[in-house]
Amino acid sequence: MDLKQRLVAEALEAGFVACRICRPDAVPEVPARLGAFLEAGYHGQMEWMEARSNWRGDPSVLWPQARSVIMLAESYAPEHDPLEILQHPDQAAVSVYAKGRDYHDVVKKRLKRIARWLIAQEPCEVKVFVDTAPVPEKALAQAAGLGWQGKHTNVVSRDWGNWAFLGSVFTTLELEPDAREVDRCGSCTACQEICPTKAFPEPYKLDGRRCISYLTIEHRGPVDEELRSALGNRIYGCDDCLAACPWNKFAVAASDMRYHGTAGGSLAELVVLDDTAFRARFSGSPIKRIGRDRFVRNVLYAIGNSGDGALCGLAQGLCEDADAAVADAARWAVARLLGDS
Repeated sequence: MDLKQRLVAEALEAGFVACRICRPDAVPEVPARLGAFLEAGYHGQMEWMEARSNWRGDPSVLWPQARSVIMLAESYAPEHDPLEILQHPDQAAVSVYAKGRDYHDVVKKRLKRIARWLIAQEPCEVKVFVDTAPVPEKALAQAAGLGWQGKHTNVVSRDWGNWAFLGSVFTTLELEPDAREVDRCGSCTACQEICPTKAFPEPYKLDGRRCISYLTIEHRGPVDEELRSALGNRIYGCDDCLAACPWNKFAVAASDMRYHGTAGGSLAELVVLDDTAFRARFSGSPIKRIGRDRFVRNVLYAIGNSGDGALCGLAQGLCEDADAAVADAARWAVARLLGDS
């Protein structure tokens, strides 16, 4: 086998479900697409997207010496229906990707293994990225043939649906690029129709300011009252548009058991977490990065949406919380449960 064939074999052995290659300059459409996204304000409070837009728009600017980008996908497909939890309003709904170990740690180790292997085969320089730098991973994934960016803006594959983490290895080696994948969404609009907050102004465009993943993870301070009821019991992320994709019929449950965690629990046990308890409970989890205040704020919105009067006392106990957003969410939850809102 030639180097590329051996590379793909090594990637599969390392645990990735797919490995494809493209050039750093294979995504000329990104600058205009990103510019329109930022101009519309769809990035909300994610100022870092605008601050590094020159890098995010052109991978060749990020590392001019790179000649090839190795794009890899790792499945985190769930073993269960991720939307079933929405039928239990007293329980916390956590996005599938955040139920277990932080994927940044797991995927980066696999990427470093591939990078070390590549250097051992051919002297070269490498850089690895997994959602930790301004890399247009989704566009590169389509350019490399891993899949295509669906109408929900996430990458979809005929082989593994849309449950996958993306990682990349930039290298100075010249490797033969793969064919670009074509859009196969067709007339399907399932991901658009299921969105609780109507975050898609049109297919292939996402208004982050209305996206539940953005609102529960990235957004600081109180969430607009008009959107709070649509959050339901989702306290960290949202899987609705991903779960609705019919291409998931080809998905196979993640083989790495570290992704099949049990993050979540009852709203009653989560809302009382102080900072120390929060950090201990979510050590090693991506949930830890939003901090206790934002997390409890989300739980209080879920309590307000639960319709469970037994939770009212817990919300009342946080109406004077030191964090203004938590206190505001607590008062809103109490008003909802008492029928005043």
